[in-house]
Amino acid sequence: MKNQGPIAKPNPASQAASKPAGDRLARIFPVLFGLFFGLTLLKFGNLILIEAWKPGALSPLTNPNSVGIAQNMVDWPADAWEWALNSWPVVIGYGMLIGLLLVGIFVARWKTNAPPWLVALPAAWLLWQFVSASHSVDADLTAATLKHFAACVACFYLGLFALSQAAKLDGFFIGLLAGFFLVLADGLSQHFGGLEDTRKQFMLYIYPTLKSPPPELMKKMTSTRIFSTLFYPNALAGAILLCLPPLLGFVWSLKKQFTVGARTLLIALVGLPALGCLFWSGSKGGWLLMLFLGLVWLLTLKFERKWKIALVAVVLVCGLAGFAVKYSGYFKKGATSVSARFDYWRAAVQTAKDNPAFGTGPGTFAIPYHKIKRPEAEMARLTHNDYLQQASDSGVPGFILFTIFMAGGLIWTGKRVFGSGGLAFTVWLGVLGFALQSLMEFGLYIPALAWLAFALLGWLLTTAGKPFDKTKTAS
Repeated sequence: MKNQGPIAKPNPASQAASKPAGDRLARIFPVLFGLFFGLTLLKFGNLILIEAWKPGALSPLTNPNSVGIAQNMVDWPADAWEWALNSWPVVIGYGMLIGLLLVGIFVARWKTNAPPWLVALPAAWLLWQFVSASHSVDADLTAATLKHFAACVACFYLGLFALSQAAKLDGFFIGLLAGFFLVLADGLSQHFGGLEDTRKQFMLYIYPTLKSPPPELMKKMTSTRIFSTLFYPNALAGAILLCLPPLLGFVWSLKKQFTVGARTLLIALVGLPALGCLFWSGSKGGWLLMLFLGLVWLLTLKFERKWKIALVAVVLVCGLAGFAVKYSGYFKKGATSVSARFDYWRAAVQTAKDNPAFGTGPGTFAIPYHKIKRPEAEMARLTHNDYLQQASDSGVPGFILFTIFMAGGLIWTGKRVFGSGGLAFTVWLGVLGFALQSLMEFGLYIPALAWLAFALLGWLLTTAGKPFDKTKTAS
C-alpha cells in the first residue's frame, strides 16, 4: 500500500467561505426585518391616506389649511434634525421593503404546513382590491391605499416564508424592541411637558397663520392625550396592544441570558411605561382590550382553578372599576365618540348596500360618507372599523376575504399555540389585539401597525404549523 501522506484537516475558514450566501442572509434577515419594523413605529405612524391629501384629491371635503398641514407631515426632511424628529414619506418605507423582499427571496423556504386557502387569502384579497379599484370614485385615494395594501401582503409573505426560517428571532425582536422603547420614551416625554410645549409653539407661531383651522387639528392640539410618533392617541394604543405581548414574551424567553430576577426587571422596564402610555393616551377601547388580553393570558396559567378564577375576577373588577372612574365624565357627556362611530358604521353599511360588488374603491369611504352623513355628524375620512370599511370600499367580496383571513388565521394558529406559554402564544395575543381593535379603529390604514401585524400573522401560520412541542415555543 502506497503511503498517501498525512490527511489534510479541513480548514474552518475555507468551510465558512464555502457556505451558501443564503445561510448568511438567513442570519441577517431577521435583524434587518426587526430594525425595519422598529423604524416603522417611529417614522411611518401616519394615516396612509395623507399621501393623497393634496389639492383636488378631496376637494369637497378638505379644508385648504388641513391639506397644507397634512403635506407638511410627510414632506421630505430638510436637515438632520428633521430626519431625526419628523415622520418620513411612506415611499421611503416602500423602498426599504423592496430591499427586504430581495433579501427574503434568498432566505425563503417555499413550504408551510398552513392550509393552502389561508396562505392564498391575502393574495386573493389584494387582487380583489385592484378589481375594486377599477370602480373607484377617487383615483388618488385608491392609488395610495393600493400601494399600502400591497406592502401589507408583502410583509405577510416575508413573515410566512422568510422570517419563519430563522433559527433565532433575537435580532428581530431586539430591533422591534428598540423602536418600541423610543415610542414609549416619546410618549412619556409628551405627558411630562412635551405636549404642553408643542401646544404653546402651535398657538404662538402656527395658529395665527391659519385662516380657518380644521376642527380635528384644534381638537388634537388642545387635548392632553398623548400620541407619541403615531397618527393619534388611539393609534398609539394600537401599537401597544400589538407590540407589548410579543415583546414581553421575548424578554421572558431569554432564559439563557438572564436570571428570573433580571427578566422580571426587564419586563417591568418595558411593561410599566407601556401601560402608562396606554393610560395617558386616553384610549377607552385600548384600555378594555388590554384588560381582555391580560385575562386571556391569565386563563392560560397553570395553577389551581379556584385561584385562577379568583385572580381573573380581581383583575376584571379592578380594571373595570378603574375604567369607570377614569371615564365617568366622558359617559356623562354622552359618549360622543361612540355615537359618532355608529354613524360611520351606518354609512359604511349603506354604502356597501348601494355598491355590493365593488364598493366605491379602496380608501374612499369619505366620498360617500360626505353625501349621506347626518348634518350634525363630524366629517370622517375612515369608518373606524376596518372590516366595515372593506365592505364600503371594496364590496362584499373584499369584506369576506379580509374578515376570513384575519379570523381564520387567528383561529387556526390559536388552536395550536393557545396555552403554550411560549413566544408564539404572545405573538398571537398581539395580533389578536390588532384584529379586535380593528373593530373600532383603522389600524389597517396605518403602516406602522398593519405591516407588522401582517408579518407576525404570516410568521405564526408557519410556526404554528410545525410539528413541535408547544411547551418549547418560547425559545
